[in-house]
Amino acid sequence: MSGGMDRRRLLGLGGAFSALGVGAPFALQLAAAGSAASQSAPDYKALVCLFLYGGNDSHNTVLATDTDSWGRYFAARNTGADPIALMPPGTAPTPVGQTSPVTGRTAEADSPEAWGGVLPITPKTAQPIPAGTNATTRTFALHPFLGPLQTLFGQGRLAVLANVGTLVQPITKAQYQAKSVAVPTSLFSHNDQQSTWQALATEGARSGWGGRFGDLLASMNGQNTLFTAVSAAGNAVFLAGQSVVQYQLSTGAQPAVTITSAQGSTLFGSSLAPSRVRDLITDTNVTSSFAADYATVAGRSIAAAATVNSAFGQGVVTALPTAPAYTNPLTGRVETNTLALQLQTVARMIAASSSLGVRRQVFFVSLGGWDTHDFQNSTQPNLLAKVAQAMSYFDGALANVGGIDRRAQVTTFTASDFSRGFTTNGDGTDHAWGGCQFIMGGAVNGGDIYGQYPTLGADVGGFNNPDNIGGAQIPTTSVDQYGATLGRWFGVSDADIDVIFPRLRNFGSRYLGFV
Repeated sequence: MSGGMDRRRLLGLGGAFSALGVGAPFALQLAAAGSAASQSAPDYKALVCLFLYGGNDSHNTVLATDTDSWGRYFAARNTGADPIALMPPGTAPTPVGQTSPVTGRTAEADSPEAWGGVLPITPKTAQPIPAGTNATTRTFALHPFLGPLQTLFGQGRLAVLANVGTLVQPITKAQYQAKSVAVPTSLFSHNDQQSTWQALATEGARSGWGGRFGDLLASMNGQNTLFTAVSAAGNAVFLAGQSVVQYQLSTGAQPAVTITSAQGSTLFGSSLAPSRVRDLITDTNVTSSFAADYATVAGRSIAAAATVNSAFGQGVVTALPTAPAYTNPLTGRVETNTLALQLQTVARMIAASSSLGVRRQVFFVSLGGWDTHDFQNSTQPNLLAKVAQAMSYFDGALANVGGIDRRAQVTTFTASDFSRGFTTNGDGTDHAWGGCQFIMGGAVNGGDIYGQYPTLGADVGGFNNPDNIGGAQIPTTSVDQYGATLGRWFGVSDADIDVIFPRLRNFGSRYLGFV
């Protein structure tokens, strides 16, 4: 350290050690609790961010199936060495080894012909007809492996937000081509766009909008502000606040990572050694301010781990259903659905919220592997099936928490670096921009598509797509509007939303109405 550091500064940095990641389990526990006074809160609310790392291909997730849109989609993607065009609604799966009546190709386990047609959904509100197309109405569907989400959409607990992405301000194709309007920095970079989605700034950002929500509402959690921002997926800038620091959990039965030598029953063969270690590392009666502050943080870490692991042993938590076994729909092999396990931990934390005395929590879970430049047919379908199973499990688990339906108190939303290009590169798709996201929960105005679903089609044959630049869709809804809508439901004031999302004033609609 080259400069001075007082006790206040040290305590403010105490939780930053969590950024060291899973390789430093002790550091995962060094999270500083907020000091705001407790306020009474009549309810409980949680936001759950489900991040799809790598850039999910939205064009094969939520599809427009009207004749005009489908024709352009199928023409663009039914090409290449391994075509990625899905089959139209109502198409029966072609048995592996047989010829598809739609494409004339032999069906393989990892080819769209074997999966059957996309799954229709009927939004409550009609989407506008794209300018310059021959469509008279718009119809929509989901990927064939998103059956559980089709059900949730029909039940009104799942909504789709169309064509959302990082934006500085609204931008047209002409403005983009003329470079007359600012666009997000490092637009097609994974790391930078992941950070911009989570923190509204490129890689290196220090706080995310989920963590800043936590800063504002942590006082509702009384003495347990430490459990305001919780990750089941490692360190994420989304949960980093200015005072709130994320608390990281594993997916085990006792998820709090403990200090082994302090928590164990023996150390070096001695049954007394663990307690001696605990006394040493929590002793604040020392002359060094650094050692005293370190002991304070370590003591809080030990106490927090004991509190969480004890809460997870309570009946209301253990009675929750466990995440079901998962079978890869392409291979038939049983695999671990890490996303379902993360959401299982989140469900248990929500079940324990009453005993922990918390009223507002922001959670983070994630699933990687979405960078499908190649082999999209053998990668994305399995990942989408995992998302569908995990989200459906989470919805069901929250339906009965100690005899109470908690779904109206929890809103889960997806996010990803960006979508993929509209055209195929042969067996995959490249980095793009705007895409569709899902929002799930009992408070969600589900069964509808929000925002403006884009015009589909590549600029070929005299067709000039106003929403497309080089295969990427220009977003018509910003991450700022997405986050602001979630924040307002969570309880963040309009004034504070303006501070967290300063670019919100550039957009006509502050709130999108999906919740």
